[in-house]
Amino acid sequence: MSLPHAILTALLEKPSSGLELTRRFDRSIGYFWSATHQQIYRELGRLETGGLIRALPAEQPARGQKKSYEVLPAGRAELARWTAAPQDPKPHRDPLLLRLRAAAVVGTAGLEADLRRHLELHERQLAEYREIEERDFPPGRDAAEDRLRHLVLRAGIDLETFWTQWLRRALTDFPGLPDGEPTQPS
Repeated sequence: MSLPHAILTALLEKPSSGLELTRRFDRSIGYFWSATHQQIYRELGRLETGGLIRALPAEQPARGQKKSYEVLPAGRAELARWTAAPQDPKPHRDPLLLRLRAAAVVGTAGLEADLRRHLELHERQLAEYREIEERDFPPGRDAAEDRLRHLVLRAGIDLETFWTQWLRRALTDFPGLPDGEPTQPS
């Protein structure tokens, strides 16, 4: 249910075409809620059919011209309703953690290299988030909407900090674990 709300949020921030939304998802919203080009276009159709958004009138009629969309009052009301509603956290699902659990019964071959690769990826993402923070949230930028956006970015920074610390600890603990299949208890 969150993709329509992500799209409503993006359109309230700035009326956009489907292509512009896709680019915005790639640059900002996609850090915490990803969607493909096809998913975005499909959801735009549903939101328009549901009376939550509308296509803006074209400046000049032309075949193949991209449509830009804006949120209607019903869409704003739906987003406000969804924002105010309580929601339980979702269980975290991560294949790397499952693979480590599986390694306890089949052995660790190949995992140390992948842990190092994951560490590199998380370090890179953390550096990118810190650059965004420095660029987009200088001292004194404290309007309410800026503080909320910064909180979202801080969540990303904190999660990447957690993962880099955890992966370093895992790599410290990794030497000495069996590469092959562990022996089964008798």
